[in-house]
Amino acid sequence: MSSRWVGPLAMAVAMGVDRRWGEPPVWAHPVVAMGRYLGSVGPMLTKWPAAAALLGGVVGWLLGACAVGAAAHGLAHGLPLVLNGGSTLVSDVVLGVVLGLLLKPLLAWRMLRDEVAAIECALTRSVDEGRTSLQRLVSRDVQQLDETAVRESAIESLAENLNDSVVAPLFWFAVGGLGAAAVYRFANTADAMWGYRGRYEWAGKWAAKADDVLSWLPARLTALLLCLAAGRWPGWTPLRAQARITPSPNGGWPMGAMALLLGVRLSKPGVYVLNERGRLVDASDSAVALRWSGRAAWLASLAASCWMAASP
Repeated sequence: MSSRWVGPLAMAVAMGVDRRWGEPPVWAHPVVAMGRYLGSVGPMLTKWPAAAALLGGVVGWLLGACAVGAAAHGLAHGLPLVLNGGSTLVSDVVLGVVLGLLLKPLLAWRMLRDEVAAIECALTRSVDEGRTSLQRLVSRDVQQLDETAVRESAIESLAENLNDSVVAPLFWFAVGGLGAAAVYRFANTADAMWGYRGRYEWAGKWAAKADDVLSWLPARLTALLLCLAAGRWPGWTPLRAQARITPSPNGGWPMGAMALLLGVRLSKPGVYVLNERGRLVDASDSAVALRWSGRAAWLASLAASCWMAASP
């Protein structure tokens, strides 16, 4: 096996483990460790004056990103030294498998799929159960949402998190290896925990901008992958127009693509409405969105694998 196939093998292992077993236990999950670090530093920063909170947010983010990036890079580059005593084929296979196991916690397609499917299942019992299930996936207030709004929110989160939890980690792994994927996952976690206005207005500004930058290209690729998965092309102009409606420079791309491809209206009350002339969503749309997203996830893995295999 040529060493250029180690990366593609690692992605295949990561996606296969994700499909079969899902997330690792909490004690072994690096993203949980990232969250603990951010959760311990963040509240302290919110008590500081604006300028100090801003600077503290930058320093805290950089320290965390450097730590996870260096740890992941060290693991990835230390493994070949450990395995150097075996044959090239055996070493490359073992290296690919171990890298895949290390990459797996940095992506989470099965968990995302199961959470969205659980929301639809809960809605068959009651709107209240649907709201409760949705609250595990989104940060917005869900108590006033009706059945349609719950379903819209679930599909929006599916599309946006397809980028955050699958496409972007695979993209950065293909571009920069395990270290780059780990830094992206840290950045995305920091944005989720620190990037909101209000309490984290100043402490989270850097985290929010960093995630915007690192997600810029993957979010647009996610929209294209959804189009490939659906076998449809809504057109560049309509897609770009929908993407501009949301406050996020990135989230509107996969969400807008999903709205156009399904032909439905997706909204966040008081914030945006995507594909305003579309019909209201129903249960069948959730199933179709999940099917397309699953295809897009595997297409992302295939594309990233081809990129790594072709790289010198």
